[in-house]
Amino acid sequence: MAEESSQDDKTEEPTARKLEKAREDGQVLRSQDMTIAAVTISVIASMYVGGFWLGPQFVAIFTEALTIPPNFAFEENLAIGRFGRLTADSFYVMFPVFAVAVVMAIASATALGGFVVSGKALMPKASKLNPLKGLARIFGTKALVELGKALLKFSMVALIGGTYLYFNFDQVLMIGQSPIMRAIVQSIEFVLFGALITSLALLVIAAVDVPYQTYEFFKKLKMTKQEIKDEMKEVEGQPEVKQKIRQKQQEMAQGRMLDDVPKADVIVTNPQHFSVALVYEMDQEEAPKVLAKGTNMMARRIREVATENGIEIFEAPLLARALYFTTNIGMPIPPGLFHAVAQVIAYVYSLNSITPGGGAMHKPRPKVPDELIFDELGRRNVD
Repeated sequence: MAEESSQDDKTEEPTARKLEKAREDGQVLRSQDMTIAAVTISVIASMYVGGFWLGPQFVAIFTEALTIPPNFAFEENLAIGRFGRLTADSFYVMFPVFAVAVVMAIASATALGGFVVSGKALMPKASKLNPLKGLARIFGTKALVELGKALLKFSMVALIGGTYLYFNFDQVLMIGQSPIMRAIVQSIEFVLFGALITSLALLVIAAVDVPYQTYEFFKKLKMTKQEIKDEMKEVEGQPEVKQKIRQKQQEMAQGRMLDDVPKADVIVTNPQHFSVALVYEMDQEEAPKVLAKGTNMMARRIREVATENGIEIFEAPLLARALYFTTNIGMPIPPGLFHAVAQVIAYVYSLNSITPGGGAMHKPRPKVPDELIFDELGRRNVD
């Protein structure tokens, strides 16, 4: 009862880490019926399609094998050598069929869960020796499902095979009245074609088994809410994971920040080490806002995006440092910088409104209050 209650508590889908640990343990999604269907159909199809080459080869091998030359009665080494050669010839003839079977077995087995090699899956488990769990597997739900699939496979194969024989019974009688060589060719073709049609029933079983195995696989790996919380604590507690999370968050923030640069009215720069992108919306009463800011590499990237989009770049080292150290992205500038920024924006607007015969206003030299002067390390009141 406790085990069933524990299973009922597992309502959450498995995390990526849970799936990866299961994979390391050799637990991957597999469908045995899909593998059987793929191998059976491909082998029969290859024999049916390649029968024009396989048939004569086997006839020649069997003819030679059933023909015993007189000198074999006196030299036993000849028989041994001939047996080895016929065995090698038989393997050579059947090698393409074997190759198709191996390739399809690997491809179909790894199609759902991928290819995995795990030493843990080969290790003996004491739970498999538990007779109570063995009885549970025999009489459990999974055993009943497997029994149902076996009965369904037998019924479908018998139905399709019987239907094929029923509608082609006249052909069977005609084969018996044909010359021996023609009868052999016709009977092999008849049997292989019938086997190919009959084996198509396995596709129906595979189509049912794949969703069932997928459901059972993820159901087995489901987690409780507490397991997910414990896993998150374990993962986030690792320093390298925290560093990667912060790095990823920073990259995402920088990407969003650069996307906003084309909306800016002006870029105030150091000009080498700092860049701050400002926008002023005249229809609103708020002060100019900071859309993006950065130092060094990010500062250069902001200037590059601004240049690509035709945004004015204004060089004012003291103002750039003051804006960088006193503002946050998406927030208005501090009141102490209103006048200096207003001069810059007015100058930029005058550049954008130049008409023939007119001219732009003189480039200002915005003054920054003494209490808002910073050096490149963010220290105040340094000239």
